[in-house]
Amino acid sequence: MSNINADPAELAKFSDLAHRWWDPESEFRPLHQINPLRLDWIAKLVSLSGTHALDVGCGGGILSDAMARRGAQVTGIDLSTKALKVAQLHALEAQTVGVQYREISAEDMALQQPASFDVVTCMEMLEHVPDPASVVRACATLVKPGGWVFFSTLNRNPKSFLFAIVGAEYILNLLPKGTHEFAKFIRPSELAQASRQAGLDLHSQRGMQYNPLTRRYWLNGDTSVNYMMAYRKPAEVGG
Repeated sequence: MSNINADPAELAKFSDLAHRWWDPESEFRPLHQINPLRLDWIAKLVSLSGTHALDVGCGGGILSDAMARRGAQVTGIDLSTKALKVAQLHALEAQTVGVQYREISAEDMALQQPASFDVVTCMEMLEHVPDPASVVRACATLVKPGGWVFFSTLNRNPKSFLFAIVGAEYILNLLPKGTHEFAKFIRPSELAQASRQAGLDLHSQRGMQYNPLTRRYWLNGDTSVNYMMAYRKPAEVGG
């Protein structure tokens, strides 16, 4: 692989937990809880049935599997061998059709299959790579003209430090300590700039909130901590 935009320590961190990916009461419980919210938001904007979807940084395949069950033909890519094996095993056990997994970077995938996907998702991944803008460019290359690109990540401000690191990792124990590095968090304006430079048009954005008392997540307009952005790649003129 020629383009390795990955932090070995980050890969090791998620590889060590890979066997617990599909346990809804494990360290990955937040992913299981937010997955229906983000899946429904995506599905409201684009009908997944019959589409070719790419899930960048798919990990154990929670979103990839769910999109396949909505009728998409899904390719999940990641650089964690262990996580991909877990994803493949789950697809076999759950008898999920229409999903496949590859160990390849987004950048290399973009070289191999430009403009090949109707939908590209990259969720909770940008804050874990050395060069997020490179991933954004790759996603923009991979999506077809007129297609959709979805990102989710964490804002960088004092509130997100308090909620996503101090609260989630040290007080509520929602995530393993050290899951996130505050310096790698990405402001919506920064993601918007990288996406604009990659030729994507912003369609909409949503924030995600969590109530530790009810242990419930929901979407609203507050993007101060967790947020998602939906982009379109302009259709070709005359296409």
